[in-house]
Amino acid sequence: MKLRLGTRGSDLALAQARLVQERLRPHCESELVILKTQGDRVTDRPFAEIGPAGVFVRELETALLEERVDVAVHSYKDLPSESPEQLVIAAVPDRDDPADLLLIRRGEHSPEQAIPLRHGATLGTSSARRRVLFERSRPDLKIHGIRGNVPTRVEKLEGGECDGLVLAAAGWNRLLRTLGASFDARSRGVQVIPLALDEFIPAPSQGAIACQARRDDELVLAALRELDDPGVSRGVVAERALLGRVQSGCDVPFGAHCTHEGSLLRLRAFWQKDGEFLTGEATHEDPQEVARLVWEQLVQGATP
Repeated sequence: MKLRLGTRGSDLALAQARLVQERLRPHCESELVILKTQGDRVTDRPFAEIGPAGVFVRELETALLEERVDVAVHSYKDLPSESPEQLVIAAVPDRDDPADLLLIRRGEHSPEQAIPLRHGATLGTSSARRRVLFERSRPDLKIHGIRGNVPTRVEKLEGGECDGLVLAAAGWNRLLRTLGASFDARSRGVQVIPLALDEFIPAPSQGAIACQARRDDELVLAALRELDDPGVSRGVVAERALLGRVQSGCDVPFGAHCTHEGSLLRLRAFWQKDGEFLTGEATHEDPQEVARLVWEQLVQGATP
């Protein structure tokens, strides 16, 4: 059996799809089918203005439904909380560092600041979640909406469009492994600062890869089952279960991160609703139950 893996054509999407190919190699052959999504075509507007959630996934899901591909490989955090009933996440094979990184352009570093970007600097991000977190921790910064794939955003930083840039650590790490020295802006004086997970709670499932397939395609589901990491899956399920309750799109400031010690899950989250910053934290062995417990805390903190 040879599987057709649907993927976006960006460097990061291809790096993720090739990682899935590598994991599949002992079990079956595969080939990449590159598809262009709405999020790829429209790069001059914030995500929230393009359309409903899923701007990077709808075309991949359509290709699955039309049987033009057998598997869609996604950055899991791009997936909306609800997908077509005929489709299922069949495997979560990998999760890189879920944290965010702050990239600081040469000359803009300020070591006396807890977040070492100079006072009044311009920070590049189009994420509502990141905007809210930085507005709370560094209200002096000017937030600048910035789009494009990861290498393009790094080029915009080096070109002076912004003084600091926030990226997912997972994307940075995967591109370093794939593109090597040509991508590594540190060699050109850019500083890369990890942001603490407890303070900068990431997007649900950030760093994870989702392999999506048709629910009734037993042969493909069996092949993908070999790739699934149960430990990663449980934490991601908890984060996504909470996402489903919040009904969060890319324009809603919301973050959730789950860790585990043995069978016990610890889920932390924040949600800014109607201007109020709400937080929740709970532990439980069951992913759905820990999500319910955190949801209750978030709702109880909300203003009627």
